[in-house]
Amino acid sequence: MVDGDVRLTFAELRGQAVTVARALLASGVAPGDRVGLWAPNSAAWIVASFGIYAAGAVLVPLNTRYRGEEAGHILRTSGARLLLTVTNFLDTSYVDLLEGVPGLDALREIVIIDGEVPDRTTGWRDFLARAGDVAETDVASRVTAIGPDDTSDIIFTSGTTGAPKGAMLAHGASVRTYLAWSELVDLREGDRYLVVYPFFHTAGLKSGVLACVLRGATIHPQAVFDVPTVLALVARERITMLPGPPTVFQTIINHPDLASYDLSSLRSSVTGAAVVPVEVIRQMREVLQIRTVVTGYGMTETTGTISMCRFDDSPEVIATTVGRPIPGVEVRLEDDGEILVRGFNVMQGYFNDEVATKEAFDDGWLRTGDIGFVDDGGNLHITDRKKDMFIVGGFNAYPAEIEAILLGHPDVAQVAVVGVPDERMGEAGVAFVVPKADATVVPADVLTWSWERMAKFKLSRVEIIDALPLNPSGKVMKFKLRERVA
Repeated sequence: MVDGDVRLTFAELRGQAVTVARALLASGVAPGDRVGLWAPNSAAWIVASFGIYAAGAVLVPLNTRYRGEEAGHILRTSGARLLLTVTNFLDTSYVDLLEGVPGLDALREIVIIDGEVPDRTTGWRDFLARAGDVAETDVASRVTAIGPDDTSDIIFTSGTTGAPKGAMLAHGASVRTYLAWSELVDLREGDRYLVVYPFFHTAGLKSGVLACVLRGATIHPQAVFDVPTVLALVARERITMLPGPPTVFQTIINHPDLASYDLSSLRSSVTGAAVVPVEVIRQMREVLQIRTVVTGYGMTETTGTISMCRFDDSPEVIATTVGRPIPGVEVRLEDDGEILVRGFNVMQGYFNDEVATKEAFDDGWLRTGDIGFVDDGGNLHITDRKKDMFIVGGFNAYPAEIEAILLGHPDVAQVAVVGVPDERMGEAGVAFVVPKADATVVPADVLTWSWERMAKFKLSRVEIIDALPLNPSGKVMKFKLRERVA
């Protein structure tokens, strides 16, 4: 593990994680207790997470962009017994944000991993000193008692359509999923893997941290995505594996100083979202010279993965599909095209929410809310989110399809399309366009250009925007674009 000046071997990682586990035991954390972790990507985050697992506790990661009440909802809902956090990330003290937030009676202690230690909290050094009161054999007993069906994490969904819900994920499902994932994407022992996905998300925690440990790859955690920093790190540390959402690669490809960085060490990348634009895959290969680009598909409720392309699939399959379900996972399509999933990777349910859990399943099958189809080769295609589709005068319009066409415009760097209310047609399509560097984009010209390539009803308006609103996982927050139109 490499994080600035911190470099840990696997043996050192294990030793430090056991020390954290001993300190947790000394702090009264019992098997099954929930422990919150609210901090940016770092070596300390990884050490703390494995310490929580080794104590037999359940990890509850919190989004680093949350404000006090948002974090309070997760801590309340999960009944977190203890919180590990920082007070110095992006000039923010998470302890201050929690001041006055009600309903945190179950939270008995806040431990500061990094930053100033406020009153009524515990510093990291003092916390770790408690490990002296607990023997390593006591931790070994906790580890031995953990079964594959025991809950390892409660990861809360993004909450874009309501209050976040905590998906309960299991140890066995996590390990099985990312052993398969690592094999399919050709993650190798000794790879140098830069993780820009946040660790509070399954993409960072499972396909990043867990996959590296399972495979024997070196992990480089990145706290904040910044193009020059990432490109310099790739060159300096000879990074071989750089996964990320499509928006990350669109930003890198359009950076004006891209040519000044040596990216020749990059061998592999995995990208994914509900829909991955084909143009992004092409540019990752041709502009960034990444030889193996694999696409995949998943969601928090499926331990982060449902299907994957294989690293030796044809370029056409990788560019236009999200591959086949991983071994042991089944996919079924409803009459309206909604994708349902069943298998070992599916969550145990939403924590303390029987109603939401029941609504999420249909006779044992998890509803994804995504629309797609399976081709003759068994490869899954995602056409859109069920809720994102809009209807113009009785015709279905799919934002992902429209976005893919607009990305073919020579001056368009990024784009997001939303449906908005329209008095005459019921709904209308609006495209938010981020121009390429030094390009001048005229909305009317883009609209005319698009009408030459798709049915006119699909797009009624183009707006130019400096940057798309993204959540920390790199997904476009389309509800904010709809609010902007309103």
